[in-house]
Parts: sequence; C-alpha cells; structure tokens
Amino acid sequence: MMQFVWIILLGLTAGIFSGLLGIGGGIILVPALIYIFKFSQTQAQGTTLAMMIPPIGLLAVMEYYKQGQINWKAAAFLCAGFFFGGLIGAKICLLLPKGLLQKIFGMVLLLVGAKMFFGK
Repeated sequence: MMQFVWIILLGLTAGIFSGLLGIGGGIILVPALIYIFKFSQTQAQGTTLAMMIPPIGLLAVMEYYKQGQINWKAAAFLCAGFFFGGLIGAKICLLLPKGLLQKIFGMVLLLVGAKMFFGK
C-alpha cells in the first residue's frame, strides 16, 4: 500500500514538471520507476506509455489553450506520427538486449540535455 502512495507522489511530481516544462514520462518517470521502484527498463517504458492512454495532460492543455499557446494542427500531426512511431519503437525495443536499451536511453537523455544546456 505504501508503494502506491509513493507512486502517486511520483505521478504528482512528473505532472508538475510536465505542466511546467513539458517533460515527465521519459525524463522523470522512467528513471524513477527503474531506480526507486526496481522496474525493468521495458516495464518502466511500458508503464509510462500505458499511463498516457487517458487524457492525462487535459488540465495542463486547457491552461495553455487559454493563453493561445497551442498549435492544434502541429499537435494533430505529432499525434499521428507518435501513434505509429510508438508501435515501431516498441517492436524494436523488445528485440534489444535490456542493457543496451538502458545505455541508449541514458545517451539520449545526455545528448538532449547537453544540446538544451549548451545550444542556442
């Protein structure tokens, strides 16, 4: 029971970062599920993707919408690409050795972080 309280608090934390910075699943949830809750890499990724099935970002989207900060056409095209890309990525992911997958995940986070920090 106590683990579910901590998972709810993790979800709350990721939700705050999602609303604040547009991040959450890959940067907050996946590493926390692996290192704190001892999920495997694929369990953490699958669980995070399953969490996105309901409209979890709806309240945050409403706030951005009120301020005119949403490009609906781009969002629709991103959604279509993400829908099919997610299938392709999941099929590839489940073929990779778990250690390699974790290294790829970490490298992507490092590269994106470095670009965001040092880029223009």
